[in-house]
Amino acid sequence: MFLASFATGHWQANCYVVAAPGVAECVIIDPGQDAAASVRELLAEHQLTPKGLLATHGHFDHVASAAEIADEYNVPLWIHSADRDLLTEPAAGLSPDGAAMVKQLLRTTMVEPARVEELDGLTELNLARLKFSVTHAPGHTEGSVLLGLDYNSRHPQINRLVFTGDVVFAGSVGRTDLPGGDQKVMNRTLSGVVLGLSDGSALLPGHGGQTTMARERAENPYLQPAFLRN
Repeated sequence: MFLASFATGHWQANCYVVAAPGVAECVIIDPGQDAAASVRELLAEHQLTPKGLLATHGHFDHVASAAEIADEYNVPLWIHSADRDLLTEPAAGLSPDGAAMVKQLLRTTMVEPARVEELDGLTELNLARLKFSVTHAPGHTEGSVLLGLDYNSRHPQINRLVFTGDVVFAGSVGRTDLPGGDQKVMNRTLSGVVLGLSDGSALLPGHGGQTTMARERAENPYLQPAFLRN
């Protein structure tokens, strides 16, 4: 499997490009602020053609380049409907300071891609010969999702990739104090969805480095029973 990642934009959000083994088609996950140039360079270098874009959620730092890339390659963006409004109204999901920052960063008004598909109700999505599991994981935003892929690793302890967006990070979890966030809902997601992931899952978050479910189950303070009971 081909997997590349790079961080872009003011908040250094991770953008991922993934392709099945031996396949020249790919999927782009979370094309955030200023991601377009790096995406083009990577696609040209590896002779890949995108078949679609996936958003783990609708925050600006994860979707700011979605319309530019999706329209350039005439492919759809898949996003949960609860976060779809953030494609055109990024300030609606941010703090006042964040909204002011986005206003400074934006060169033009954000628009939806010409082709948008909604992830609502899907548990599986087949795209570019990849079979993604789709799990609704609200709390950070109402439309946050986890995207999973089976993975044949050289390390026998890893058998799955999970793109977690801003739901869970190495040693931390997503904030819930922004519009659309809800701590009680997040705790249900952490206890019922995140802790339900297998220890063989490699977690690829929206910010920071990769980690594993086994490590986070043991060490992440926000996944411990004492925190989740609050």
